Order: sequence, then structure tokens, then C-alpha cells
Amino acid sequence: MPSKRIKNEEQYQALRDKGYSKEKSARIANTPDSGKKGGKAKPYEEWTKDELYQQAKNVGINGRSKMNKLQLIHSLRNN
Repeated sequence: MPSKRIKNEEQYQALRDKGYSKEKSARIANTPDSGKKGGKAKPYEEWTKDELYQQAKNVGINGRSKMNKLQLIHSLRNN
């Protein structure tokens, strides 16, 4: 049964199926225009390790100095 608190039930369920938490899925599904593409930033795979490190520092990821590029990307996407 769809929840009245979820604005985009289809998107919410897709996010839950991907493994997102209920809270995060609801926040995303209830955000206006959440299904539309955002800015023009290049994907993390195209960033240098130094750029990834600085971004990890900006968002407060612990242990970043010991991470390689793939670990930094994973941490940034899952933080």
C-alpha cells in the first residue's frame, strides 16, 4: 500500500530495491525534480586522486589518506 508521505512511490521503491535505507529513499523521492539530471560535474572516475581526496576532506570522510582512488570514489558515493 503506497504511503501518503511518499510523493514519488515508484522512485522510492526503485531506491529501496537498490538497497537504500527507507529514510534516504523517502528524502530522495520527496525532493522536487529529483528524477531530473543535475549539474554538469564530471563523473568521479574522471577526477584525479588529489581532487577526490579534497572532496573527501570537504565532506569529512575519515581514513581518506590511506585510500586509493577507487576507495575514495566508493566512500564519496556511499557517504
